[in-house]
Amino acid sequence: MIFATIRSYIIGSLLLASATINAQVTGSTEQPVTTDTTTVSNAQPVVPEQTWLIDPTIVQPRLQALQKEIPLTYNATTHQFVEYFAYRKPSFTKTMLERKGVYFPIYEKYLKKYGLPDELKYLSLIESGLNPKVISRAGAGGLWQFMPKTARIDFGLRIDEYIDERFDPEKATEAACRYMRQLYNIFGDWHLVLAAYNTGPGNVRRAIRRCNGGQTFWAIYNCLPRETRGYVPQYIGMVYMINHADSHDIFPENIETAVAHDTIHVNSYLDLDKLASLSSINLEEIQKLNPHVLTHILPGHTRNFALRLPKTDIAFFKANRQAILDSATKLPPVFVETIQPNPEILASNDEKPIIITTPVMGAATTEPKMVVEQEIVEDDIEDVVINKKPKKKYYTVRKKDNLTEIAEKFDVEVYDIKVWNRLHKSTIQPGQKLVIYKESAVTSQVKYAKNNHREKEAVKRGKTRFHSVQDGDTLWNISQRYGGISIDKLKKLNGIKGNVVKAGMKIRVS
Repeated sequence: MIFATIRSYIIGSLLLASATINAQVTGSTEQPVTTDTTTVSNAQPVVPEQTWLIDPTIVQPRLQALQKEIPLTYNATTHQFVEYFAYRKPSFTKTMLERKGVYFPIYEKYLKKYGLPDELKYLSLIESGLNPKVISRAGAGGLWQFMPKTARIDFGLRIDEYIDERFDPEKATEAACRYMRQLYNIFGDWHLVLAAYNTGPGNVRRAIRRCNGGQTFWAIYNCLPRETRGYVPQYIGMVYMINHADSHDIFPENIETAVAHDTIHVNSYLDLDKLASLSSINLEEIQKLNPHVLTHILPGHTRNFALRLPKTDIAFFKANRQAILDSATKLPPVFVETIQPNPEILASNDEKPIIITTPVMGAATTEPKMVVEQEIVEDDIEDVVINKKPKKKYYTVRKKDNLTEIAEKFDVEVYDIKVWNRLHKSTIQPGQKLVIYKESAVTSQVKYAKNNHREKEAVKRGKTRFHSVQDGDTLWNISQRYGGISIDKLKKLNGIKGNVVKAGMKIRVS
């Protein structure tokens, strides 16, 4: 069945949709969206007639069966999102299936604590692609995409040079649950809550006024900002796909599991590199368990910080705890530098943060081979699907070609090539023609989902990569963009003594 529909997909027209991608919590920092103040009709969204790739008589009853407290409305718009995640981006659906086991138990715990619908756990998939370290171009960060000011002021999350609790799955999830509870108290409608989570409650109220007081998402659809119109349909499409991916031949390949952990409470300076080395614990495991720790040290003013360590590797640490901590908490020869507050990093108190740094090595005199990443513009899903349809290409396999290299050449995913070409294995033959669908833009959640994976793979392959500094860039946001590389490591790699980078500089990131 799926092969026939894929063939129809190749021959027929591509999908139409409307949605958002740069989903972020605006809270008290919400900015009004500029729109025509004329009253707008609250008519339903109009979708041109087209041939569906998935039979609507299959999707509609399945959504109805999945529905709990949040309505899973079926219409032409939501159907388009089902098809988008099934055919144009099956790799995204696959990645979500692989990662959900790590985060869904956390989401379920806090949703239950705050009396919220369990199905809200799917919202994080379209917010962040289940990437806890992601930060958007607008500055929203973490699994639930909080803006710094909202996170710090409204929900008490710590954000400074060392710690960003927006990246802590536990604390960020609890904050998101508190926020969604507040929104439900305002609107009393879960679709409007989702819309307000994306664009802010003020913009939803304005849409209600412009659409003659409509009280449902679909009644105010045409009055919402364009990037928000697709948010609820996208959510519904994702709920469907996670529960019925196997029906469309999408299966996880590398399932991620949560790492069991214990915690230690830190009340002083701590060198994480030393702690990992002396405890025989993989540093990457510590970083994975503590994505909110931005550097390889905790500063001297640290008090009662709960550091997670993998339970399976903690026995040696427990047996030698005092000796290990005596060494890991010993301050190295340092100089102390007071930095000016960064508008992007809001300290959790009025004191200027103190940076403790080790002596800096000089920059390498021989510049290694540079790998330049071709940047694809991220866009809201409405533009991606409606106005920027993929370009269909044919590639003839050459001798010694493999799917990984072909995927890198066209900047697509291996899994997508396999789906588009009905390949059950990765074996290809010279002379074989492959269909490639090249997007001219990508949605943020798709980009977020693969950021960490690509950065880690580049490091593993020993590739040297550089970032060209743009206006507004800081060492901190550069570190977050490239897989959470520490600020100290960035400074050592580039021979930077201070904390300022200027537009035009080329920064080595791996």
